[in-house]
Amino acid sequence: MARWHIKAVLLDMDGTLIDTERVYLESSIAAFSALGYTDGVAALCHTMIGIPGPECQKMMRAHFGPDFPIAEVNRLFAANTAATLAAGMRLKPGALALLDAIEAAGLPRAIVTSSSRRTAAQHLAAAGIDGRFDAILTRDDVSRGKPHPDLYLLAAARLGTPAQACVAVEDSNPGVAAAHAAGAITLMVPDIVQPTEETRQCCAAVLPDLEATIDLLAANGVLRSPRRSGEPGAE
Repeated sequence: MARWHIKAVLLDMDGTLIDTERVYLESSIAAFSALGYTDGVAALCHTMIGIPGPECQKMMRAHFGPDFPIAEVNRLFAANTAATLAAGMRLKPGALALLDAIEAAGLPRAIVTSSSRRTAAQHLAAAGIDGRFDAILTRDDVSRGKPHPDLYLLAAARLGTPAQACVAVEDSNPGVAAAHAAGAITLMVPDIVQPTEETRQCCAAVLPDLEATIDLLAANGVLRSPRRSGEPGAE
């Protein structure tokens, strides 16, 4: 397999490194239901995965009408989310192994998230990985969030490399669209929503988990080949 000449790694946060998307989905549906909104809610919430908050608000108004009580839904959503995440911020399986492998390879790395800077800081700290990135790019840093490429282009610039020399790891269709449009080699590890056919065409690979991501990057010369349990030299 040909080696990829990668100079940096760009990582989505929610649903990719941290297991928060299911919490967001359940909290959103509960908030809608508490106010009596049930028609098309599940499908709408799935569509909003990976989309910045302000854009989600526009989608809600388009779906329910201009009088939709967004402030109250946001309040209930925040309360539901906080109560669930207070029990612990879980990393996705393989997240620490991936970060360790990237660090061992000496590659700069950045978080590229649709969350706000405040939320990103809170979640990364709660998950214990806040000090492991050279840059953290959030929706607050650009005027156009995902699926536009702006965040990924800015992240690559912050790391001092062209986006074409970066590999991006995403879990959502809008995230893949953003990374691909920026020119990054894009890998998808689906979380809740499976890739559309258009998304698959934008990906160098669609992978089942982050361990498989490590294996692929090692096979392409980006990371060192990891030792698995039971292999010689493995603990």
